[in-house]
Amino acid sequence: MNPPVALTIAGTDSGGAAGTAADLATFAALGVHGACVITAVTAQDTTGVSDIHPVPHASIEAQLDAVFDDLPIAAIKTGMLGTAAAVEAVARRVVKLSVAYGSLSASQPPLVVDPVLVATSGAVLGGEGVRRAYLDHLLPVATVITPNLDEARALLGHDGSPEEIAVALAGARGSTSGCAVIVTGGDPAATGECTDWVAEPGKPAIPLAHPAVPTSNDHGTGCTYSSALAAHLAHGATVHDAAEQAAAYVTRQLHTSRTWTLGRGRGPIAHTQEKK
Repeated sequence: MNPPVALTIAGTDSGGAAGTAADLATFAALGVHGACVITAVTAQDTTGVSDIHPVPHASIEAQLDAVFDDLPIAAIKTGMLGTAAAVEAVARRVVKLSVAYGSLSASQPPLVVDPVLVATSGAVLGGEGVRRAYLDHLLPVATVITPNLDEARALLGHDGSPEEIAVALAGARGSTSGCAVIVTGGDPAATGECTDWVAEPGKPAIPLAHPAVPTSNDHGTGCTYSSALAAHLAHGATVHDAAEQAAAYVTRQLHTSRTWTLGRGRGPIAHTQEKK
């Protein structure tokens, strides 16, 4: 039987830890065929991002056409989009799909939006125009968004606890959008656990706790989580079940890479399988 197909729409990472490198490796590890649309080429390593080259808008559109005209996409995941035009282009494509399916519905490929605005190193990967484009165009057609706490606060424009931010962001575009929110991470120092907060419009947020892995080899964790989520959705899991399975996968991969000494900065999360 054919594997499900998931599409990542994101930038590259020359160090191989994040972006499309992380997404495609995660898709493969979880039994999904990965397709990709490149939105930006970055020069980055474990110490930071030194250069960003946005892919011309026409090329992004052509890549989207090539993938959607040929492959049966079971899930879509966005990462670094880089420009407001790219955000709007992806949103238009999802709306076009919704017309083909008749409406934004469960039969349409789920869309996972990882709103990449700031890199772990602190490099700004999307400014105010990109933030507004996410809110105005992409979130209303998304299935689920996966910001970390800093990204979630940046999207909303104010502070709050992870639970409060998750609920507020889920309702930011109104309950008709059907967009779930998973605010990832949390401070594990006190409990030894990380807690993700999952919120759907009109519902209270639900905490999902998972073990914290003490390591500085965590570059690419957010990309790996969101692509694992998309992979499990491609296999037919619910958002809640996919969130639990994605967190478990990231925990395993961090455990594998926790003692690595790759690079001069924050090392990569593992995209290899731990030897038994």
